Amino acid sequence: MADRFYMTQKGYEEAVKELEYLTKVKRAEIVERIQEARSHGDLSENAEYDAARNEQAANEGEIAELDYRIKNAVIIEESDDNSVVHIGSTVTVYDCDFEEEATYTIMGTTEVDAMKNVISNESPVGAALLKHKKGETVTVKAPDGEYKLKILKID
Repeated sequence: MADRFYMTQKGYEEAVKELEYLTKVKRAEIVERIQEARSHGDLSENAEYDAARNEQAANEGEIAELDYRIKNAVIIEESDDNSVVHIGSTVTVYDCDFEEEATYTIMGTTEVDAMKNVISNESPVGAALLKHKKGETVTVKAPDGEYKLKILKID
């Protein structure tokens, strides 16, 4: 069975847009740089050519990965149900060990942004919070040990 990648409709559209950019714009730019580097002669000592070929390989790998994720995407429906935590929820929690609050938005793995506290449903915190209600305390099983979070608010 293929992997499934959970995405919002917006995340899916952004992934499709990124794939289109990589295949139509960036790929053409790299081919142009390779042709330019080839015109400089001896390819065995041409660092510009090697760099462009490496960039081409990286771009093709990114295209393949993104294409795979799009083909195996599961679009999650937006929901106004705030009775339980689900993908798409913004959850405010109280960390019982550090005695502080934190707010996380739980999304699929393709839409993670650690700088904005957007976490994956597969991360230890995301997985622990899913399907729980306001007021419940969950145990997060992290690589460095377990800790508890109390759900204060679900949006």
